[in-house]
Amino acid sequence: MIGAVTGDGTAHLLAAPTALDGRFGAAHAWTIGLCALFVLVTLAITIRARRTTRGAVDYYAGGRGFSSTQNGLALTGDYLSAASFLGIAGMISLQGYDGFLYSIGFLVAWLLVLPMAQLMRNTGRFTMADLPAFRMRRMRVRLACTVSTVIVCVFYLVAQMVGAGALVSVLLGLHDGGTFLGVDAAQARTGAIVLVGVLMIVYVMYGGMKAATWLQIIKAVVLLGATGLLTVLVLAMFSFDPRALLGAAADASGHGPAFLEPGLGFGVEVPGEPATTMFNKLDLISLGLALVLGTVALPHILIRFYTVPDGRSARSSVNRAILMVGAFYLMTLALGFGAAALVGSERILALDPSGNSAVPMLAEELGRLTAGPVGAAVLLALISAVALATILAVIASLTLASSSSIAHDLFGHILMWGRPRESQEVAVARFSACLIGAVAIALAVQAQEQNVAFLVGLAFAIAAAANLPVIVLTMFWRRFNTKGVEWGIYGGLASTLLLMLFSPVMSGKTDPATGENLSVLPSWIDIGFFPLENPALIAVPVGFACAVVGSLLSPERNSARFTELRVRSLTGWGADQE
Repeated sequence: MIGAVTGDGTAHLLAAPTALDGRFGAAHAWTIGLCALFVLVTLAITIRARRTTRGAVDYYAGGRGFSSTQNGLALTGDYLSAASFLGIAGMISLQGYDGFLYSIGFLVAWLLVLPMAQLMRNTGRFTMADLPAFRMRRMRVRLACTVSTVIVCVFYLVAQMVGAGALVSVLLGLHDGGTFLGVDAAQARTGAIVLVGVLMIVYVMYGGMKAATWLQIIKAVVLLGATGLLTVLVLAMFSFDPRALLGAAADASGHGPAFLEPGLGFGVEVPGEPATTMFNKLDLISLGLALVLGTVALPHILIRFYTVPDGRSARSSVNRAILMVGAFYLMTLALGFGAAALVGSERILALDPSGNSAVPMLAEELGRLTAGPVGAAVLLALISAVALATILAVIASLTLASSSSIAHDLFGHILMWGRPRESQEVAVARFSACLIGAVAIALAVQAQEQNVAFLVGLAFAIAAAANLPVIVLTMFWRRFNTKGVEWGIYGGLASTLLLMLFSPVMSGKTDPATGENLSVLPSWIDIGFFPLENPALIAVPVGFACAVVGSLLSPERNSARFTELRVRSLTGWGADQE
């Protein structure tokens, strides 16, 4: 559900009945204009960043010159994807209390990030592999970390790019099978994916971390501003009385008071089927684990700690990010309940069963109520442009994280035995950005007709099961060693992928009312035996168990190196040395 927006969710916006309905109109023109302005501004920043990017520290870590406030904004931008912007509010508009519960999981995750930020900044340099490689200077360690980083980033990238293609086809009004300047919906999606992919490559190739960080800062400011504007307008409609808003939302939802109580979306109790009820509740716990534990181990979040001067700044930036992310999710309450009250669950469901169209529909309704048709067009265009900018910013950071790992870990420390020239490593990083971008474009074009929403949730689950055990045991367990890193990463990665393959997400899931196939594979294929849609509940313990068992089976020990790491992580002494 995390990526419901980014997969096929935005495609449902295509059915919007007013400004987005039918032919190209004012809303589309405004949206294209705002998107073009955002791209021009960010390209200008990229050119400027290119002039000041000279070495590896500049390219990978932005020269470590960003303040904690700037990095806090960038962290916020990295974390708030289109799934957060459109998906959470949509879930609240349809599931009420349970939708809000989902957003809590995203916010609570930062409570784990906070204590780890300073330790990781003091210990690592550019990538996740720098953490275990400080203790275990083996190529196999960096190879395992590179594999995990690239897989997590590519899964996340593909889902975001497919979502971008769907969103652009919405903005061009091609949802009803028509054409725009001779271009149909499929061609528009393909063109959008290629365009977004090329922009992503340009940002990362020429601007590196400096461009990616400023892109995130601008996106975070625009996103928080747009969300704040909608929040104020919603509350104004109800005389700034939350009780009136909640009451109207419950009445319009069709569920009555149950809309404000748990049980509509997660952990649903099925009468007469205790096993199904239990699995529904376990699925909720599993999803929460993926969100809370996966965030701290997402590669594009982790590398952002290296862009500030020291560990204290990293910790301060996380504090600021928590405040902004918390404020954002509080505002999604107003957006979700506002959409339920002003638009109505029935209209939202008619366009998109997952609710991802709720925020654009709310923006259009608010604009119409405050300034008539022109207001509706402008506000809808603003929200659509913000959603597109959100996708663009996130994929740039993901590309940078994966290309940095390939250049720094695979090329620099494996192929060049840790002795590459700095210029060589940066050149490989730029080439890797092209390669990753090309692969992501190709995969996204092929998958544009598929529901790839689950890939975002899968990325969180892999990060929690494969990356987190290595990070935690590296920092806190003296006995941890090379075999433990390999077993932890490959064990967590394999268990997550296998459990997802045999889950209802891939096969065997049907709509109980209509019989419609809800899985990725065709309805005639049913290989599912794992009952949960999110594998984190099983995969995370497996990842930790593999890391522990692998370490215990190896005689390798290096207590002196562990002691040095502990001193460095706690004090920051020698933090920027190799």
